Amino acid sequence: MLDVAAVREARERIADVARHTPLDHSHTFSQETGAEVHLKLEVFQRTGAFKIRGATNRIRTLSTAEREAGVVTASAGNHAQGVALAATLNDVDATVVMPEFAPISKVQATEGYGAEVVLHGRDYDAAAERAHDIAAAEGLTYVHAFDDEAVMAGQGTIGLEILEDLPSVDTVVVPVGGGGLIAGVATALAAEAPDVRVVGVQAEGAASLPQSLETGERQVLEGVDTIADGIATRAVGERTFPVIREHVDEVVTVSDAEVAVAVMRLLERGKTLAEGAGAVSLAATLEGRFDYADGEAIVPLLSGGNVDLNLLTTVLVRGLVETGRYVRLRTVLQDRPGALEDLLEVIADAGANIYAIQHDRTSRSVAMDDAEVELDLETRGQSHVEDLQEALEDAGYAVEILV
Repeated sequence: MLDVAAVREARERIADVARHTPLDHSHTFSQETGAEVHLKLEVFQRTGAFKIRGATNRIRTLSTAEREAGVVTASAGNHAQGVALAATLNDVDATVVMPEFAPISKVQATEGYGAEVVLHGRDYDAAAERAHDIAAAEGLTYVHAFDDEAVMAGQGTIGLEILEDLPSVDTVVVPVGGGGLIAGVATALAAEAPDVRVVGVQAEGAASLPQSLETGERQVLEGVDTIADGIATRAVGERTFPVIREHVDEVVTVSDAEVAVAVMRLLERGKTLAEGAGAVSLAATLEGRFDYADGEAIVPLLSGGNVDLNLLTTVLVRGLVETGRYVRLRTVLQDRPGALEDLLEVIADAGANIYAIQHDRTSRSVAMDDAEVELDLETRGQSHVEDLQEALEDAGYAVEILV
């Protein structure tokens, strides 16, 4: 099984490629939680995520014949970019199979780093099957996204950096997809600082690990459904699972809504952009998914920041909705002059700001002499939404909150 010696060797091997990323103390999140929260900012890593560490370590352990033949891999995005850049920097040809619906920004970035991209399947597992077929047909080395000891060792270098920058760390919180990141980090911490707790976090829509740990056997999901596409795998790896069982203290899950709030809060208060997979560690911390003491030194690992801009819009709006900063409501007015103005006066007096309004006199769901109105409103929190709804109902409007 993976050991810390391999992690130390990996650190030497990748030192000229992977950055030692910042560990930033967050006053905002520390104040909110009562803990001392330090963000490990792999969002500032080359390619925008931690994957360059493991990919570089794996490619630099290839034999001469393997280097000349080239490599192939499968990835939803971040590993794809890591392998593409690592291969280019080491003069190795790379083919990357990505799911058909992978974010276009990640596809373009992977091509930009020098890899040939093949789109196949609906998720990572389908893409991986195709990549293995290509490896067998063309004699290429398959660089696994997580289930490879050299890849795990490369990711584990993050654990060594955390200990150097914060020797007093109590808990490290790590996103979990296939498990390569947490396996590497937990291995390093178990050897160098065995008292440090390691907490893994999965998205509820891709949470194979809790059940796997409960049964003692890897569980494979039939499908995954989460905005955290970087950790949207059906199962943890065969090699990563025993490492996780050995060294990880606890595994928790978070909802997509909680992830969206964490992404929004990071951007608004931390001035830091994280993708959904990268923000699950902070989401678990803010939501208290695991117990911690006042003043405990916690390091949520923000594993990546490669978020598709179209998805980011959806995530941010969802975050605003969840925190009562954005609301869409429907009501019905009498179809007469001045009716809309009366409604808007109530909204203005309640202190809400209008983003958009739709006025429909032809809806079949209302009487012939009525009009249906939908409004998108900027609000100041859940209590403000409740006050607004009460003000409208007191003025005689039947209100339906849509989002």
